[in-house]
Amino acid sequence: MGRKLLLEHINVPGINTLEVYRKTGGYRAVEKAIKTMSTDEVVEEVKKSGLRGRGGAGFPTGMKWSFLAKPEGVARYLVCNADESEPGTFKDRYLMTNIPHALIEGMIVSSYALGANTSYIYVRGEMMPQIRILEKAIAEAKAAGFLGKNILGSGYDLELYVQPGGGAYICGEETALLESLEGKRGNPRIKPPFPAIAGLYGCPTVVNNVESIAAVVPIINDGGEEYAKIGIGRSTGTKLISASGNINKPGVYEIELGVSVEDFIYSEEYCGGIANGKRLKAVVAGGSSVPILPANLILNLVNGDKRLMSYESLSEGGFTTGTMLGSGGFVVLDEDQCIVRNTWNFSRFYHHESCGQCSPCREGTGWMEKVLHRLENGHGKMSDMDLLVDVSKKIEGNTICPLGDAAAWPVASAIRHFRDEFEWHVRNPTLAVKENFGLAHYADPLPELVS
Repeated sequence: MGRKLLLEHINVPGINTLEVYRKTGGYRAVEKAIKTMSTDEVVEEVKKSGLRGRGGAGFPTGMKWSFLAKPEGVARYLVCNADESEPGTFKDRYLMTNIPHALIEGMIVSSYALGANTSYIYVRGEMMPQIRILEKAIAEAKAAGFLGKNILGSGYDLELYVQPGGGAYICGEETALLESLEGKRGNPRIKPPFPAIAGLYGCPTVVNNVESIAAVVPIINDGGEEYAKIGIGRSTGTKLISASGNINKPGVYEIELGVSVEDFIYSEEYCGGIANGKRLKAVVAGGSSVPILPANLILNLVNGDKRLMSYESLSEGGFTTGTMLGSGGFVVLDEDQCIVRNTWNFSRFYHHESCGQCSPCREGTGWMEKVLHRLENGHGKMSDMDLLVDVSKKIEGNTICPLGDAAAWPVASAIRHFRDEFEWHVRNPTLAVKENFGLAHYADPLPELVS
């Protein structure tokens, strides 16, 4: 069994309450940080840990904190991005539902480290049960003296607020989130200036993901160097993975980074293999915005080595033969799934969620959805595949925020790895509406594919 840091006590009855959370060692990190450590020492521990952002980008958290401007007399803010909207990702919701105090404790320690006296948890609007759970947990923490004025007699003050969003995917982008938090339409800002210089209300701000902030707790409790011993290479610590699709045991799993993809899919400790005895066809490894990979490329690298669940291993080969760990939304597709339909479904989502600020994204996502719709419904042309690739290239890198890239990458990768399935839809329009293309070479050993 891999080591658990965030979900170690997930099955303890009443772990969502302050009383039970305290009995399992909860709020030790707050006591340690505020009573025995300076703010710079807390930041240094996070740097030593090698913790990387768990929301998708994978940027080193300690380094991000160190960029925060500290002008005299100007307020600083910490904002938790709980606007979990990436299709295939549900780990943050799971954490907030079951162990809300882990996030609250992480927010207190992180706010202390950053010198923030007011912090926010921005939660996706549809997550009303989680919003109520967090508000109750905050009230418990405040009553116990962990929030409010003069926390634990240290002289440090912190007020923590939960802010519901409007249910827009674009508000998962940090600057759009800040616009929404200020009461404006959630449109991404042009950067620079970055939030660390001019963020919420024009003040220095750090925006971190739920899991990133919760991970600060074990880092302070055990030390950054101990945390860095877990994992592999620059992928340190543990990671929450939202596993779904055609597997026997869907759910949220905490893995030590470095577990092989094959073990994660097939071992009983995690996904338990492909459901109904089917064969693996493809995997979306990090949420809908990352490139999809066929079975032979997700299980092994081109050189034949096992592909690992780490930032570096999943991205090895670039977008030609690799993908990204992203937000950890691990979607498994078996031999009965249609890649064209799956890609169209993703494109519908991105077209609907585009804020419309940038022309390439506003227009391009709609074009891709329409072309994929006609391919899926028996009206496609052989030229459509090249058209889709061309449109994706026109979008990628030409928008203010990464939503354009997120819309382009799944389409380009699907055609790169499954082009014969797209062409089959054109050659067999009537059949394609009724039946699935199947596996072709997607599950064959990699050397056969290369040769």
